[in-house]
Amino acid sequence: MKETLLDLKTRRSCRKYKPEQIKEEELAAILEAGTYAPTGMGAQSPVIIVVQDKAVRDKLSKMNAKVMGTEIDPFYGAPTVVVVLADRSRNTYVDDGNMVIANLLNAAHAVGVDSCYIYRAREVFQSEEGKQLFDEWGLKGDYEGIGNVILGYGLPEGIKEAAARKDGYIIRV
Repeated sequence: MKETLLDLKTRRSCRKYKPEQIKEEELAAILEAGTYAPTGMGAQSPVIIVVQDKAVRDKLSKMNAKVMGTEIDPFYGAPTVVVVLADRSRNTYVDDGNMVIANLLNAAHAVGVDSCYIYRAREVFQSEEGKQLFDEWGLKGDYEGIGNVILGYGLPEGIKEAAARKDGYIIRV
């Protein structure tokens, strides 16, 4: 239990990565943790898409950057992008997807892989190009992009120290 609490307190977002791909056993453990995230009524509305193909990863990066109006790599050089989508027919779909993302981030840290939550999946997959990717991946249904989790081995300059916790973060009644 203490190790879990320590992992939760020490996980940080990483914004600079080595090009080397993460190990398959690390990826498998991270993905499995994502599938155990709580979801509304246990419906498991999310779908997890793992992108390690460099061409597809770079395409997603460009699509994400376009939403921001920039040409930088919003995935900070990370070799793996995990896209979390969720079924819009469930009232809790956004929360369900974010719970999966939280599990992915924390599991990555627990197995020694760096990560970061990257936004704009909704906009990317609302685009015609995004919908075309759904078709290419054989994804049927009314899915919305919830977020992206980038995974890799970070460079020290890509990880900042935690900010001090704000006053009034917890209110006890």
